[in-house]
Amino acid sequence: MNTPRYIDSHCHIHDERIPDGPDGAVAAAVEITRAAGALTLEWFCNDDLEIDHKGDGSPVTAADLAAESLMRERLVNLCPDDAVMGEEHQDTSGTSGRTWVIDPIDGTKAFTKGVPLYSNLLALVDEHGPAIGVINLPALGETVWAGRGRGAFFNGEPCRVSNQPSLEGAYAMTSGFGYWPPDALQAVLSSPVIFRTWGDAYGYALVATGRAEAMIDPLANPWDVAPMAVIIPEAGGRYTTFDGDDGPDAWKTGSGVGTNGAIHDALLDVWH
Repeated sequence: MNTPRYIDSHCHIHDERIPDGPDGAVAAAVEITRAAGALTLEWFCNDDLEIDHKGDGSPVTAADLAAESLMRERLVNLCPDDAVMGEEHQDTSGTSGRTWVIDPIDGTKAFTKGVPLYSNLLALVDEHGPAIGVINLPALGETVWAGRGRGAFFNGEPCRVSNQPSLEGAYAMTSGFGYWPPDALQAVLSSPVIFRTWGDAYGYALVATGRAEAMIDPLANPWDVAPMAVIIPEAGGRYTTFDGDDGPDAWKTGSGVGTNGAIHDALLDVWH
């Protein structure tokens, strides 16, 4: 895929603390996502947390709604010409050709159970695909982010995928088994990889920081994986759909696979 190795778009940021331009957009994305994470911690492990359910049966809480509202408000103030897509609120249009994609809490079920592996996700998508991605794990104090052409970072330090060369001994993550095609699941279980369910965005964070070799989402919403399509490549890995598509729209086609790159083709071959 001939994706430009730069961010050719930026916000006209109206905040003296954040410089304008591509690097400023990355800094703004990180700051906004961390602010949303800090807000969710006010509800985390709170016995008074009320859980509602959406039409598809998935849970939603006041923390999800408040975090997305905060992110939207900050984005509108900083980048008023950009569109915004989010999991919990109605999409808004823009005139810049750029779209911010929000998942206020990725792993809401974990969040409601007091499991600290939930995250806040934010991505900026332009005409070439995802250009900025942020995974914030507030209960762990970890943030992984990347800007296209600007590398990937873990709590401010550059991060890279592992150099594991083969499936033998490689750690592969997934969020659960219920949404896997049965034949594909059995193929992975029978393969040499070490299969674990350290999933949702946490699995991709593990891959980007070299602590695991693969994260597999046979089924995913666009806001679940938009940041991964830039974070994983900028960390030296590879991101595609479950079927191997690595085009600029791969993030919105309903699945995702992020690996250290070295094992990617061999892993796809396991279930194809």
